Amino acid sequence: MMFSSSSSFFLWLLLIFSVTICHVQGNKAFTGTYGVNYGRIADNLPSPHSVVTLLKASKIKNIRIYDADHQVLSAFKGSGIAIIIGLPNEFLKDISVGEDRAMNWIKENVQPFLPGTKICGIAVGNEILGGTDMELWEVLLAAAKNVYSALERLGLARDIEVSSPHSEAVFANSYPPSSCTFREDVLPFMRPLLQFFSQIGTPFYINAYPFLAYKNDPEHIDINYALFKKNPGIYDAKTKLHYDNMFEAQVDAAYAALEKVGFDKMEVIVSETGWASHGDQNEAGATVKNAKTYNKNLRKRLLKKKGTPYRPKMVTKAYVFALFNENLKPGPTSERHFGLFKPDGSIAYDIGFTGLVPSSATSSFISFKGIGSLYVMVSTSCAVLLLVVAF
Repeated sequence: MMFSSSSSFFLWLLLIFSVTICHVQGNKAFTGTYGVNYGRIADNLPSPHSVVTLLKASKIKNIRIYDADHQVLSAFKGSGIAIIIGLPNEFLKDISVGEDRAMNWIKENVQPFLPGTKICGIAVGNEILGGTDMELWEVLLAAAKNVYSALERLGLARDIEVSSPHSEAVFANSYPPSSCTFREDVLPFMRPLLQFFSQIGTPFYINAYPFLAYKNDPEHIDINYALFKKNPGIYDAKTKLHYDNMFEAQVDAAYAALEKVGFDKMEVIVSETGWASHGDQNEAGATVKNAKTYNKNLRKRLLKKKGTPYRPKMVTKAYVFALFNENLKPGPTSERHFGLFKPDGSIAYDIGFTGLVPSSATSSFISFKGIGSLYVMVSTSCAVLLLVVAF
């Protein structure tokens, strides 16, 4: 196919346009309300390029990974999918020593992939406060500050958010939602972290799992309340609010805890939530039916772009755990069965995604491995055509 000089001009204009769009949207770490965690502790997962194809087919625009794997970051180049990368817990002590350590890490794991890969955030550690390693509690803030300072020096701080997701272990209690407080031993570390995140505009990220709450106390928790199904719900006498699902109650519990320590304006984003499709005998509720019900109802709830009873104007956003089952994860059986998709790209159960047809199904289908490049080629051609037509 021959290109005229005018066509070349349009291609050049398209490139400038796309870079501008990325820059304008870059300071937003979340597009829409729905994201997925892409965990990779497994030996049977598709290639990162195939994963990009799967995400595009499912219209999933937000992804979190737990490291800064170069193969993954390269595969996401040009996809437009917003990705939060992780600075793993084992690096925190070293990064906390000085800004130069953070600078080196960013120059190796972030900067080379910009602007093609839409890295919109760095999660510094995962579930540190409330965990068992007190040394990590002590270095978390310094590590986060060093990462932010390095980004600022490189001119990237406006486009890449610095955060740190927490588990429910940071709370002393969370029922009813209005009574939620941070643990006394966590507070001396949490308060200065919140102060810093408040200054740089970072939300509070919480890993909220109704599944874990139900699994730990199935006798006293209504399964329908945990699954967004019809149920009497709970009433919070202090706020006079009614909750018909545990997910929103957990989010509002976080808002209540933040309010008590002076951060009532801080947004809460759920960095992990999900439901296991299989578990051990003592893991109540871990079934395919319940996993499908929870994830389907959660997705419907998030797509409404509404707030919670306590924060009705603050649109709820969440990353679902997880994209695939991770067959090498340690712990109880449930840990290895949170996936929405199978390794061949087909759906684990139907929550509204189509997935991809496995290459072995029939020879008339393009192989899963090869779809990625084709998708990018077709998308780019369509974009150029649209731009030309517009002119």
